[in-house]
Amino acid sequence: MTHRHFRHEALFYTLAFLAALGLRLIQLGAMPLTDAEAAPALQALRLSMGAETALDPHPFYILSTSFLFLLFGGGTDFLARLAPALMGSALVLAPLLFDDRLKPRPSLLLAFLLAVDPGLVAISRQAASPIFAIGFSVFAAGFFNRNKPALAAVFAALALLGGPSLWLGLLGIGISWAIYQLYTRPALQKSDTASQPSTSQPSTFNLQPSTFNFPPSTFLLFIIAFITAGSLFLTVPDGIGAAFASIPAFIGKWLQPSDISRGMVLLSLLVYQPLPLLLGILAVIRGWMKGIRRIVLLSLWLFVSLLLVIFLPFRQMGDLAWTLLPLNALAALEFARHFNVAPEERREAAGAVFLTVFIWALAWLSFAGMNWFQPDTREYLLRFWMVIGALALLVMSLLLIAAGWSIRTARFGGVWGLTIALGVLGLGGAFGSAGLRGPNAPELWWLPSVPVQADLLRDSVRQLSELGKGNDYAGQVVIVRLDSPALEWALRSHPVQVVDALDPVSSPDFVITPYEMDPALVAAYRGQDFAWSQTPLWKSAIPSMWLRWVTLREMPQTGETIILWVRDDLFLDGP
Repeated sequence: MTHRHFRHEALFYTLAFLAALGLRLIQLGAMPLTDAEAAPALQALRLSMGAETALDPHPFYILSTSFLFLLFGGGTDFLARLAPALMGSALVLAPLLFDDRLKPRPSLLLAFLLAVDPGLVAISRQAASPIFAIGFSVFAAGFFNRNKPALAAVFAALALLGGPSLWLGLLGIGISWAIYQLYTRPALQKSDTASQPSTSQPSTFNLQPSTFNFPPSTFLLFIIAFITAGSLFLTVPDGIGAAFASIPAFIGKWLQPSDISRGMVLLSLLVYQPLPLLLGILAVIRGWMKGIRRIVLLSLWLFVSLLLVIFLPFRQMGDLAWTLLPLNALAALEFARHFNVAPEERREAAGAVFLTVFIWALAWLSFAGMNWFQPDTREYLLRFWMVIGALALLVMSLLLIAAGWSIRTARFGGVWGLTIALGVLGLGGAFGSAGLRGPNAPELWWLPSVPVQADLLRDSVRQLSELGKGNDYAGQVVIVRLDSPALEWALRSHPVQVVDALDPVSSPDFVITPYEMDPALVAAYRGQDFAWSQTPLWKSAIPSMWLRWVTLREMPQTGETIILWVRDDLFLDGP
């Protein structure tokens, strides 16, 4: 079945892509790399310099980034995150491959939702993130849907190089598909006995394997693409082994505890995806009541992937990205139903939209105002009941509009009003997860232990090296008892050595230690402490702290302090 496309569709997709590209590239290198990002980035840097190194189970990121480092003559924070940013931007074009099943308008809306989704923006700005596994898997499924086996095989091979997150996504899809088959089996058996297929609902979502033509050369193409990309054109054979290492890495996530609680996962959906969550819930209710199969399948995928993240012992916020795909697809399907406003309804609908936005803004301001009062005070309770009253007023207003004008007017006004209000909150979450608010406004989607004075430390070492050695990068740095790839990355332009204990007979130019006095260093070195990294106290936060974070992005943080020791003779007044 073909669906009619609309005018300027290509222009709208271009706008969605540019919006995604802007959110993912602006100030991409402003925030220093964390330990989780710096480890594979260092491996990519060593490969670009021709050095031997063991590879983490993120071969596509490491190999593609090493090529970027080689192409531009060195590694920077921007280049270290460039490949994920481009992959995340390209993901918004994937709905084009599914518009025969989602229809053109929901597919376009899905592209815009993917472009500004805070979770997808966050992982697109992180090195070695799940975005490669997600993006390549979606494109492989899209070309499979379009009956393009060659392209599907190539992208499936690239997905195997995307990292351990691939197996979590495939597990969720496999379980969802099995449940969906059990759900549709009675209906299929009944349709086989019917003389005519039912045309009362345009909700079929059939994937018959016989409709796809896979020549024998497809598997050979898959192998060639996997070996070629996994070894960077046969120059780095270890990349293939790193791809298979993603399986034990995924299994290990079921054996380790996590600092991300189940409540934080659910809270992130409320805070970062309020609009898709609301529209998705409406779509799920409508789909199951009417038996719309595409919605049933997407809702099963949504619930299964969410449960996998919740019960995964070593869960990370990035794992939730698999849940965001069906959630945004459901939201797009629901939102597309609210565009057909008749000309005679527009004035009343616009009034309902304005009223909804106004009452919601009043409720949000009352909610934010609760931060300035203690929970056991009269003013705090007054603000709380103002929030409840505003929400009740919104419901009553929409009911009166439905009774006085029409249910359609109330529905259009409520949906579009909440779309504007919740869309603003979601867009603010996208800017926050992109790091545009700065490192002092912590976000759930950030990786832990964000370096806060990496640039200051690097500049200090560079200036003192030039002062004492005559060259910005000649000073030798020894890192003692600190396992921090981010620290090695910040000082990557210098000769860096990581040791468990400093050799008593050696006297390196710079020594970096934990925050503790060392008598052996005090005699011949001068020390300066640096606030190296900070991590929000998510797990120990009380409800009032969470309220302040939701509205103001403020959360108490704990930090790690290190000391930079500089040998005396590097100073002008030194011996």
